[in-house]
Amino acid sequence: MEALVNMIGAVGTGIGLLAIVLLCMVAVVLSAVSISGTWVVLGAAGIALMMRGDSAFPGWITICLFLVLSVAVEVAEAVAASWGVSRRGGSKLAGVAALVGGIVGLFAGGIIPIPILGPLLGMMALSFAATFVVENRRLKHIERAAHIATGAVLARVLVIVLKVAVTLGMGVFLLIGMAFF
Repeated sequence: MEALVNMIGAVGTGIGLLAIVLLCMVAVVLSAVSISGTWVVLGAAGIALMMRGDSAFPGWITICLFLVLSVAVEVAEAVAASWGVSRRGGSKLAGVAALVGGIVGLFAGGIIPIPILGPLLGMMALSFAATFVVENRRLKHIERAAHIATGAVLARVLVIVLKVAVTLGMGVFLLIGMAFF
């Protein structure tokens, strides 16, 4: 009977570890399409914390660190489009338009039948378009409006790179920590 209990425990641990690895992989993919995968890795770390038994890793310090990183990435994303617009001389309204256009584009891009790239293309296209419309009306100058709208798109791309890098770093840190500590 004890052997059966041990075997069930080992199978449960294996399934938990597999779930953590899969969650970390899914998190990176989500980050690549501008959905915050850092929160998924934080959830995986929570699962690891519950499973850890006698292990020292991950602890509450890791969970708190992952929480701070997740919030920081969200803040960076929230201000990125506005920052990209204002950096190129755009208005506050154009910054809001870039943010809203990006969010709508993320969902509208799901219509594009290219997995992962469809939502990404939609997000960039509508972020650019919304910013361009606002700035072209304000400035009545196509080239200047396009320059400002390009800033919104570049800022979004930088945020995606940041999200992927942070999510990947968190996932690798979690998996390596679990393997060696």
